Amino acid sequence: MDLAALRGCTLSALDTNADIRRQAELQLKQAEATPGFIGALLDIIAADPEPQVRLSAVLYLKNKVIRSWEFNEEFPKNVPISEDEKAAFRERLVPTLASAASPIRQQLMPLIGKVLHYDFPEKWPGYMDITLQLLGSNDIQSVFAGVQCLLSLCRVYRFKQANDKREELDRVTQATFPTLLAIGNRLVDETSTDAGDMLKMIIKTYKHAVYFELAAHLREESSIVPWATLFIKVVGKQAPPESMPEDIEDREAHPWWKAKKWAYSNLNRLFVRYGNPTSITTNNSENYEKFSKHFIQHFAPEILKAYLQQIELWVSKQAWLSKICLSCTITFMDECIKPSATWKHLSPHVENLISHVLFPLLCQTDEDLETFESDPGEYLNRKINLYEEISAPDVAATNFLNTLSKARRKQTFTVLNFINEVVNRYEAAPDDQKNYREKEGALRMIGTLSAIILGKGSPIADQVEYFFVRHVFPEFRSRHGFLRARACDVLEKFSDLDFRDENNVVVIYQNILQCLNDAELPVRVEAALALQPLIRHDFIRTSMQQSIADIMQKLLQLANEVDVDALSNVMEEFVEVFASELTPFAVQLTEQLRDTYLRIIQDVIDKGANSIDDDVDNYLDDKSITALGVLQTIGTLILTLESSPGVLLQLEQVLVPVITVTLEHKLFDLYNEVFEIIDSCTFSAKAISGTMWAVFELIHKSFKDRAEIYIEEMLPALDNYISYGSDMLIQNPTYLAAMFDIISTIFTNERLGAMDRICGCKLAEAVMLNLRGHADQYLPQFVEIAMQCLTAPNEIKSYRIHLMEMVINCIYYNPAATLQILERNGWTNKFFSLWFSNIENFNRVHDKKLSIVAIVALIQLTPEQIPQSIQPGWPKLMQGIVPLFQSLPLAMKNREEIQKEGLTLDDSYGSDSDNEWEGEAAWNKEGEDADELDIPDESSAYMEFLNNEASARGVLSANWDDEDDDLEEETLLETPLDNIEPYQLFRNALLELQQQQPQIYEGLTKGLSPDEQNVIKGVVHEAEAKKLAADAMAAAVGGMPVNGHQ
Repeated sequence: MDLAALRGCTLSALDTNADIRRQAELQLKQAEATPGFIGALLDIIAADPEPQVRLSAVLYLKNKVIRSWEFNEEFPKNVPISEDEKAAFRERLVPTLASAASPIRQQLMPLIGKVLHYDFPEKWPGYMDITLQLLGSNDIQSVFAGVQCLLSLCRVYRFKQANDKREELDRVTQATFPTLLAIGNRLVDETSTDAGDMLKMIIKTYKHAVYFELAAHLREESSIVPWATLFIKVVGKQAPPESMPEDIEDREAHPWWKAKKWAYSNLNRLFVRYGNPTSITTNNSENYEKFSKHFIQHFAPEILKAYLQQIELWVSKQAWLSKICLSCTITFMDECIKPSATWKHLSPHVENLISHVLFPLLCQTDEDLETFESDPGEYLNRKINLYEEISAPDVAATNFLNTLSKARRKQTFTVLNFINEVVNRYEAAPDDQKNYREKEGALRMIGTLSAIILGKGSPIADQVEYFFVRHVFPEFRSRHGFLRARACDVLEKFSDLDFRDENNVVVIYQNILQCLNDAELPVRVEAALALQPLIRHDFIRTSMQQSIADIMQKLLQLANEVDVDALSNVMEEFVEVFASELTPFAVQLTEQLRDTYLRIIQDVIDKGANSIDDDVDNYLDDKSITALGVLQTIGTLILTLESSPGVLLQLEQVLVPVITVTLEHKLFDLYNEVFEIIDSCTFSAKAISGTMWAVFELIHKSFKDRAEIYIEEMLPALDNYISYGSDMLIQNPTYLAAMFDIISTIFTNERLGAMDRICGCKLAEAVMLNLRGHADQYLPQFVEIAMQCLTAPNEIKSYRIHLMEMVINCIYYNPAATLQILERNGWTNKFFSLWFSNIENFNRVHDKKLSIVAIVALIQLTPEQIPQSIQPGWPKLMQGIVPLFQSLPLAMKNREEIQKEGLTLDDSYGSDSDNEWEGEAAWNKEGEDADELDIPDESSAYMEFLNNEASARGVLSANWDDEDDDLEEETLLETPLDNIEPYQLFRNALLELQQQQPQIYEGLTKGLSPDEQNVIKGVVHEAEAKKLAADAMAAAVGGMPVNGHQ
């Protein structure tokens, strides 16, 4: 490897000239294949005098190792690094880290993590030795490198829960944590940024090591006491001056505040996961029961005391706390509410916490108000998608209030009394002295408690209407936009309130409509969200019918002004509820929805281009959710237009750009909704237009370009193409060849499993049922695909049944040709044995009818068409059809019941038991006695249930058969078999056989037992009764007699 040339390329890769940069990147890509490439980059990183060259080299090396250390499915063209190179590279990696500057180390750590993931300890046994040497060094840079090495290792083991991997990690922590703790105790008393940075890494190392399991040696008092003491000391440490820059974002990112953040996080996790007896499940109680009881009695109160001291300093403005530290503090206190051991320490402080901590956090800050004015879209994103910011203090405050009012129900009155004090003080104050932020905070606070206040048996629900009239209605006229927005939000939160005075609902509706035209964007959006639940009132819904088109226009305008996915939910429900009123505007509405979607997607494409930043990923996720909501609204709109084929044709053309951009740009998160739109268009129209055939070409192209894993999402649309586009498939062999290519690829693609291949079976069935006589060239392949899969080992019963039905379909399509194919491959007897031994597993109506029509097709063959090898067993055909007819009536009854269940959806949802009040006697007794009770933890109870279920399944797995793998009735499944009346089909075939081929008839029937003969007679009798009924009905309407022939 020419080191000088490689250095030149690395330097040129930083050039401002795009052409030079592109040429350098191309040369680097070519150099990757040269032996010694990664070692040469390491030489540059270790010794080059230019910092920029070293940084460029380490960035390229990091990407190379991450993508090529082992085969990477995301980068299949990248050749894995050879084992010879790896060995030499590993030996040099940690020494390079130890001597490198900080920017280089930051890039080397994820690289080391990738190598550890694959190679430790088997291929890199010396890693621990060199880490221990570095930790024990007298050189601070070496110690720093040792801490980084240990952090990388513990991070790799964070998600490895297998016993052998946990044992490896335990050995690592036993060997290193005493040294690490000693270093941490020295660092906590220092003030330099470097000391804070190293301490942060030590605390993070502990976090990764205990994330899923707290090892036995770490539960010992000799370990847990000094570690917890260190964390509490970090929490209480006065922030060094250099950690307090003026800019808040810089301050929160400072190493000392990061160290505090992880100290809080570790203390919280020790309590929540291991130290709270109420959250310990029986699955791990043996390990943690003793530890948790000791922790909650002796450690949790000390942690709470330390947190309260910091809160007291924060309230008195003697200390600043970062958002994440505030959030962790409140989250810990939240966890202290349910256990009696901690509640007794927390309860004396609750009133002060509500008034001096929680309430201020729920009020608007200067930053909030500035954002309301300057960036209303961001304001909405922050306030509406509240729970996405899990580290935000106001989210923690909201959660605390909810837990408090649910678990310690009497405290609800403490909160409500405080809210009343605030709103009454606001009401009594002169206009120039009203505190608008406090009023908004109080309304927000009561909104967070809406579910509890309106809970079953609530003693205060009947007072809410008066509260609204007195304290909420006036704020619709507030001169402050943020208060008008909050008034709308509170009404939406209390949408389940049953108003005694209907006029109040009218007042709300009128005010919401007015706010829908407000000058401030957040007010308009909150009004839109509050409007949705009002349609449960009949008179409001009737009134909205007159203006729904105008309302939808306003909603679409909002959707183009701000990306709030909740708006899509409102539009989707309005489209469904007001379908007939919106039909005249359907095309215009769809065009606007399309334009909204394309705008969002273009933003996604532009922002996501060549970016790997985490913030960008979050941004793209948010945008994708909004785009998904728009697609769902479009899909709902299409389904309401089934009776308007002309409008549907126009919509198809409108939506082509939506489908095209999604598939061409591989926006996989949106594939499900896009394929649902294609399904809805083709199903509602019951025809495939030229526009949709062009879409089919795009589907085929996408399928072949790594979208095959979405075959389950594609299936309904592809089935429609076959069912409603059979004429075009017959006329255009290219389309049929593309469909067969999809089917055959499903069975050969290694990325697809058995459940995906069932989709292939269903598509093959659709081809043979809808293209009878026009798919002859594919019949041999269908038989071969199915039989090759059937003869391969597979344990999924539903898959085996679908494979058998693929061959049965071939028999029904062309029995003589299919038998020849089976015979030619030596499969005939094997298949028939498989088929008839599984008759009882064909439990759906569709399965039974398919087997019946296939057997009917077989018994109509002439003797020369029946292979010699199966002629002795031919009479078994009649014995096979008997159980099918015997069980068909029950299967049909079962399907009818399922269809009825589908039509009578139960709209009543069980009330949330957490929000139920158990009567005055129960909650009013709360006092000293109640404080001594632990409140059950619902989340741990649920985990307990899941663990028990998993254990039960584990015990039963050895005795399981695969009865749970039976095929379920698909009430929406439509096939040409639905038009076949099996009783008359069988009767007519039997009579024809008796008349034209009496020898075959006798051979088929003479071996039947008396019971089987009675079943056959019953089938014939039923067929005659059905024929008489059909003839009578046809005569009544002037039609023609009906028979069972297809």
